[in-house]
Amino acid sequence: MSPHAAGRHRVHRFVATGLPLTLAAVLVAAGTATAAPSGDARVVRTATLGEIPLGTFSNGLLPGSVADDHGVKLGGIGSDMYPAGRKDEYWTVTDRGPNGQVKIDGKKRRTFPVPGFDPAIVRIRVSGDRVEVVDAIPLTTSSGKAVTGLPNQKGRDEAPYTYDARTPLSYDPDGLDTEGIVRAGDGSFWLVDEYGPSLVHVSARGRVLARYVPKGLGTTGTDYPVVEALPSVLLHRKTNRGFEGLAQLPGGDLVMALQSPLSLPDADAGDASRTTRLLRFSPREKAVTAEYAYRFDPVGVVDPGEDDPSALKISSVVAAGRDRLLVEERTDKTARLQLVRLRNTSDILGGPWDDDTTSPSLEQLDDPATAGVPVLSKQLVVDLGKVAGVPGKIEGIARVDRDTLALVNDNDFGMTDGAGAFDAEGRLVDSGVRTTVTYVRLPEKR
Repeated sequence: MSPHAAGRHRVHRFVATGLPLTLAAVLVAAGTATAAPSGDARVVRTATLGEIPLGTFSNGLLPGSVADDHGVKLGGIGSDMYPAGRKDEYWTVTDRGPNGQVKIDGKKRRTFPVPGFDPAIVRIRVSGDRVEVVDAIPLTTSSGKAVTGLPNQKGRDEAPYTYDARTPLSYDPDGLDTEGIVRAGDGSFWLVDEYGPSLVHVSARGRVLARYVPKGLGTTGTDYPVVEALPSVLLHRKTNRGFEGLAQLPGGDLVMALQSPLSLPDADAGDASRTTRLLRFSPREKAVTAEYAYRFDPVGVVDPGEDDPSALKISSVVAAGRDRLLVEERTDKTARLQLVRLRNTSDILGGPWDDDTTSPSLEQLDDPATAGVPVLSKQLVVDLGKVAGVPGKIEGIARVDRDTLALVNDNDFGMTDGAGAFDAEGRLVDSGVRTTVTYVRLPEKR
């Protein structure tokens, strides 16, 4: 989109077909194929997003929303991607906007240098070696106001500060830290959010229709409908590690992935755990219908040299058939794609593991399977860390054709942490990391 195209949001209907990918034949015959050798996978195309001033972009969608962008360029659209129905075009979504951390008096503060930033759905086109923005849709409340990326609740979310971490900002109950995105057959969008964590239904024009949050969250003061429809155990999500991945199954059901294990019963247990959760949601029933335990591989397997299990995250889930998903396990440096099958026998919804008084908790179990937990079985599809040319911090994955995946990285708007993120005039010292779409082709099974 050119910023002046605001208001001309073209809508192209797209319904997920559910056709299987070849992807080294792993996704054709469930449970019978072997993983593709990562050394045979290869990058076949890369394209980079040009520099667009963030203020120009945001004010083109919602005039006056950004007073000063501090020199930040449009980025962060790599939070997820979903096919837009035309060759080389994808729907993407920004996260909550540029943010960082600065230590003041020995304590880290979360900074929001562009507090008026409005998370947006962004349609991109890969053209040669360039990523072009061809359209964008601002997220708005019921009354048409901007949905910011600011935290919601004092005491639960990180306190927000200005770019220099000196001045507190106000919380925003409407704020969303958007991540995963899919498009429904009626043209509306579904997003996931890290704050609640929540599932968000958005109209084709960007208006929030409903936000589904955990029971007991007690959100007040929002300018859109909030429904407490998710298990209350999700109230224990780790700070800044709520829902990160979202997939749409062929029948229309949604699968949400928690980025990290819950902090249950406390933060130490969550940081040490390798067990996170996937939830299945029925848009028709407006309810969670299943829950699954997902077990990360040891952190040193995913990222050789890393020894902190809290570095493990799920950033993307992609439908690969009627009941199968590609799940991206990653650290900020590398990623691996696993295939899982969502079996009825693996459903743990409503059981003891949704009770936050259960001891030990699911997250505390050294080996959930031996404790009788039906952990999802996994099959490695590809180790992206062994594919030359794949950048770090891949957060979005989409299917291109039967043998190819598109990957997009999150460049964090060029932000870095620390007092040096901005110069003496308050302008961003850009990290130089660009938003890149990378096409990876996987070989057929031999």
